[in-house]
Amino acid sequence: MAKNLVIVESPAKAKTIKKFLGNNYEVIASNGHVRDLPKSQMGIDTDHDFEPKYITIRGKGDILAKLRKEVKKADRVYLATDPDREGEAISWHLSQALKLEDSRFKRITFNEITKNAVKNSMKEAREIDMNLVDAQQARRVLDRMVGYKISPILWAKIKRGLSAGRVQSVALRLICDRENEINAFIPEEYWTLEVKLKPEGSKRTIPAKYSGELRSREQLDAIMKRLAHAEFTVKEVKEGSRVSKAPNPFTTSTLQQEASKKLNFSTQKTMRLAQQLYEGVDIKGKGTVGLITYLRTDSIRISEEAQATARDYIKEHYGEAYIGEGGRSAGNGKRIQDAHEAIRPTDIVLSPVMVKENLSRDLFRLYQLIYNRFLASQMQNARYHTVSLKIEADGERFQASSSKLEFDGFLSVYRVEEEKPSDLSFEGMETGMKLDLQKFEDKQHFTQPPAHYTEALLVKTLEELGIGRPSTYAPTISTIINRRYIVKEQKNLYVTELGEAVNQMMIKAFPAIVDVEFTANMESLLDSVEDGNLAWKTIIENFYPDLEQAVENAELELEHIKIEDEVTDIDCDVCGRKMVIKYGPHGKFLACPGFPECRNTKPHYEKTGVACPNCGKDIVLRKTKKGRKYYGCIDNPDCDFMSWQKPSPVPCPECGGLMVEKGTKLACIQEDCSCVVEKDGRSIGK
Repeated sequence: MAKNLVIVESPAKAKTIKKFLGNNYEVIASNGHVRDLPKSQMGIDTDHDFEPKYITIRGKGDILAKLRKEVKKADRVYLATDPDREGEAISWHLSQALKLEDSRFKRITFNEITKNAVKNSMKEAREIDMNLVDAQQARRVLDRMVGYKISPILWAKIKRGLSAGRVQSVALRLICDRENEINAFIPEEYWTLEVKLKPEGSKRTIPAKYSGELRSREQLDAIMKRLAHAEFTVKEVKEGSRVSKAPNPFTTSTLQQEASKKLNFSTQKTMRLAQQLYEGVDIKGKGTVGLITYLRTDSIRISEEAQATARDYIKEHYGEAYIGEGGRSAGNGKRIQDAHEAIRPTDIVLSPVMVKENLSRDLFRLYQLIYNRFLASQMQNARYHTVSLKIEADGERFQASSSKLEFDGFLSVYRVEEEKPSDLSFEGMETGMKLDLQKFEDKQHFTQPPAHYTEALLVKTLEELGIGRPSTYAPTISTIINRRYIVKEQKNLYVTELGEAVNQMMIKAFPAIVDVEFTANMESLLDSVEDGNLAWKTIIENFYPDLEQAVENAELELEHIKIEDEVTDIDCDVCGRKMVIKYGPHGKFLACPGFPECRNTKPHYEKTGVACPNCGKDIVLRKTKKGRKYYGCIDNPDCDFMSWQKPSPVPCPECGGLMVEKGTKLACIQEDCSCVVEKDGRSIGK
């Protein structure tokens, strides 16, 4: 009997696939990549057509030796790594490392690890797609060039151990730019006005909102005074309906966003758990089962078979009225990676309740999210009955509205963030009806700055800008967090002092690398390689000379700067030497220059030259435990003054209080003073 060898990446995947194949199949895992560029050097021959120098990854020798033995025994070898660029590249590296002959091996792919999918893939075995491999090679070589050329500049300028990355540097810049926007934001006052109105002969009251803009208390008071005895009249009663559309099934990006919002999972955790659900989980009575389809995709396409199965399930459990129209398009006009399906359960019959006892809490919660979202995507829209009123009084307009859920549709299984139905009743309301004013309800508001990036918002932004691909979002965010360029506090991402230093240097020395449009265009070029429309080395040939020139310029600039530790006037408590400023994981700190004989260190407090408004002592730059910058009194914790914005030595011209920098302006921090001036002292009003 013929002996067949199937090679996959992970032991879990091997275990799941093994049960679908007969005894004449051996399934072995390579544990990911077996070859890569060397760590000790860039590994790209820039003098000879940019040829990569691949070597066996340390620790993979034993795995390759075992694979070679199995290859000798096998009549046919199937490379069954993941169905994307990375998986294609792993298969190609395996074919090279194992010296597989073209006639003896084939490439197979499947979007879900089920018996039918694996069996069908055998019938559709093919050659390795070198376009996919070359697209991955191009990305790997580009990232290696950026990392190995720029990182030494960061080491010389800031501190050793830092790294620059092609996509991570752009992500860092986005977060830094957002922080600058937030710090420069000056709130503007506005008011809202609601009136409580009573129809003639009725006991109920109707709340109606003022339709215009109210920018000051004075404007508000003038309108309320004028309307106090005015006649309120219903000008229009409009009945209608609206639908809340069923959501699309998950892509990698939307799964990461929803898991962050609803489950508080990091992108890295979401992908790790999704990988387990894809590769297989032991289900009592069924063995190892792959519960979801492939997790790296930007497609919302669903196979006809999966749609048909979902329709049958919905009809049986919810009724025919709940069956959706189906047949969703593949995407929003952008290129869809690898023509994958969306992320969905492999078997709609395996509901979350049925598998709950076999899954850990977090695995269950993620599977439930994926399952319910897919089921909702195949159901009918929710429908609401709406009524809106337009009301006038002395030339001013007010609006009132209500909505009542008529048919829950997909909401029966999946809740989305939207306006809540109103229980207001406008029954009996007619055009021309007079309404009695019962009372005014006014409220002061202030405009809000842009939201801090969360992991979910950053993933959404990267996707919208065309930066990175589904497989890159999680590792990109993890890298800048692990490097301590940013910190995560209560979901929000904040830049550290170290991250600011790296970002400023990248903008100054390597503007193209951190340019959003440049990076997005590079992704398009990689797609062109995958499509077979562009040779991968053409990208490298065009990219490398500009990078090399930028590095040379940065090195020349550094030659004119003495990269020495900044000496302070602070004495070391241990040996008396003058302490120096160094960079650590959280930013600057004071260290004794006598290291390693003297290992004394101290926090470094950079003085602002501004006196604390509470106690008169120095305001200094401080950092939270995680490394986020703020300004506080040097006498902390005895004095609790703090500000996220940098204090200014210029006193407020209105009240004499402390002002802080808001971009190009200064704003008073006193709650009862809204004075704003230009940094040169020119007043621009309140």
